[in-house]
Amino acid sequence: MIISPTILTTLAIVSAIMFIGSLFLIPVIIIRLSNDYFQNEEHFSLASNEQKSTSSFLIQIVKNLLGVIFILVGIAMLILPGQGILTILIGLGITNFPGKYKLERKLVKNQSVFKSLNWIRKRADVDPFLYPK
Repeated sequence: MIISPTILTTLAIVSAIMFIGSLFLIPVIIIRLSNDYFQNEEHFSLASNEQKSTSSFLIQIVKNLLGVIFILVGIAMLILPGQGILTILIGLGITNFPGKYKLERKLVKNQSVFKSLNWIRKRADVDPFLYPK
């Protein structure tokens, strides 16, 4: 099977954009999370039960679509250049689905992921994450 030069060029450009974007966007998100984010037993969604408006519903849809994009880009970065695991973790943090919090904690309990997250926070002079219980 022969791949056209146009497809290869497009893949190279998309890969470069994902790599550069991950270098800037992921640290910002990691720094903005509270240091006890992975210790809280409950996280509240953007739209609480009291706010069931159309705008909050649309915000949830956009937020979940953005999260899915981060997850897919993170999976691609496992092969392509970039911070794949951290991008997947950010995507999981943005989306809402049952069992999300347990999955996030399981990923963060991996010592290399936990050290990477805290390395980014240390460079920004932000308190490190507390290890998940």
